[in-house]
Amino acid sequence: MSTTIFFIPSVNLMGAGCLKDAAADIQSKGWRKALVVTDAPLVRTGLVAKVTELLGTHGVTSVVFDGVKPNPNVANVEAGLALLKANACDFVISLGGGSPHDCAKGIALVAANGGHITDYEGLDKSAKPQLPLVAINTTAGTASEMTRFCIITDDSRHVKMAIVDKHTTPVLSVNDPELMMGMPAGLTAATGMDALTHAIEAYVSTAANPITDACALKAVTLISQQLRTAVAHGQDAAAREAMAYAQFLAGMAFNNASLGYVHAMAHQLGGFYDLPHGVCNAILLPHVQAFNARVAAGRLGDVARAMGVNVDSLTDAQAAQACLTAIRQLSADVGIPAGVGSLGAKEADIPTLATNAMKDACGLTNPVQPTFEEVCAIFRAAL
Repeated sequence: MSTTIFFIPSVNLMGAGCLKDAAADIQSKGWRKALVVTDAPLVRTGLVAKVTELLGTHGVTSVVFDGVKPNPNVANVEAGLALLKANACDFVISLGGGSPHDCAKGIALVAANGGHITDYEGLDKSAKPQLPLVAINTTAGTASEMTRFCIITDDSRHVKMAIVDKHTTPVLSVNDPELMMGMPAGLTAATGMDALTHAIEAYVSTAANPITDACALKAVTLISQQLRTAVAHGQDAAAREAMAYAQFLAGMAFNNASLGYVHAMAHQLGGFYDLPHGVCNAILLPHVQAFNARVAAGRLGDVARAMGVNVDSLTDAQAAQACLTAIRQLSADVGIPAGVGSLGAKEADIPTLATNAMKDACGLTNPVQPTFEEVCAIFRAAL
């Protein structure tokens, strides 16, 4: 058997009110000046001010970079890095969902290693750990607050760069469900389906192991049970906390078993059309898994069971189809569009999207490798 490596931040705080514990932990580290990487909407809600004031009571000053786009790009990383250097910040805090976390990882990585963020595209390209990063999460989906994945859009190429590097793992992740209460229904749905995608892709991965399997299936169960409630009743504390744990479990799974063609293809749609990542994943998920069912039907049957489907009397092929039906039903129930065509994707762009997806998929762990024609067919089916 080959060696298994399990990546996870050394400290992870979870549960209602844990933000206060995080501030005390930061103070104990001796860090003194933070670059807080976030987005403008969170500034308007007052959450950023709440965090910076809390840091101040613990002797930590901060500078806020709120220029992160929904699909963070090279320019965002460069702007944040310039602000960090100008203010001599000694650590970074990301506050928000996957976009601020990914942007902050890019800033912290270049701050410690030099060069340009594009130098680190691929697997483990950095020489040393990034500047210390504390990731405070406000969504339940991307799990970027605890992974070694960093996705940055290169607008010059219209692609999303996948930076997978052990040195981008935050030193502390914070999942306080009280910070997630104000998430809009649409964002709750998109990030929840993103987490479901993480769990399923990790479970059918060729790099899956018993630890990632356990994390993935528990995540699928929690999402299937709680996402509809979290979307329809955003102030439901139990649903919010369950989704926080679910997305973290899914992150533990894919951070170590990696991902597959759903993400490789979703990255292209997001980079090419500036579309929301979670929505693209949700739309693509059943189409890619329908392709994977030729070799992973049994595993998809396990996913169906975790989603609450009774598959005991079904063959593996039938159970896999039941899984696809359950995915589509959950997606529809939380308001995800049926196809990416409604979001602006065009059939004429599919050859370019497919070519870039196959490049992006290098090193990923899809259970079966599709041909170029098959990737194009999946894109067309998802229109």
